Amino acid sequence: MATIREMTIEDFDRVIALMRQTPGVTVRDADSREAIARYLNRNPGLSFVAEHADELVGCMMAGHDGRRGYLQHLIVAPAHRNTGLATRLVNASLDRLQAEGISKSHIDVLTTNEAAMAFWEKIGWHRRTDIVRYSVIRDGGENV
Repeated sequence: MATIREMTIEDFDRVIALMRQTPGVTVRDADSREAIARYLNRNPGLSFVAEHADELVGCMMAGHDGRRGYLQHLIVAPAHRNTGLATRLVNASLDRLQAEGISKSHIDVLTTNEAAMAFWEKIGWHRRTDIVRYSVIRDGGENV
């Protein structure tokens, strides 16, 4: 069984490698070492990794804005899927968010990632149809 622990910036290279190997997950410029370090420092104790036999096999990053939690980059290596690991990672972050007074959380899922949408619905999350997300990029390219 995989062990879950808090994510640190020392996990960065292995997390990015896992992201690149995972269909449906996009690595963006905003996933640089500096940006992830800033994210982890801003949201201490909310992101987790899973290890099995010294191999990084899962990740769940989370943060909040003081009112709502935002989950990002739930990734589980294919050999460890359907074992409950993804749900354990999600619950680790949700438990920490709740301890900080955050009871409602969101996650963005690419519309092309059908496996991710099926997972979130399976564990009781509700697809929103009442809102549309807008974004703007103030500097940099389209891969931010």
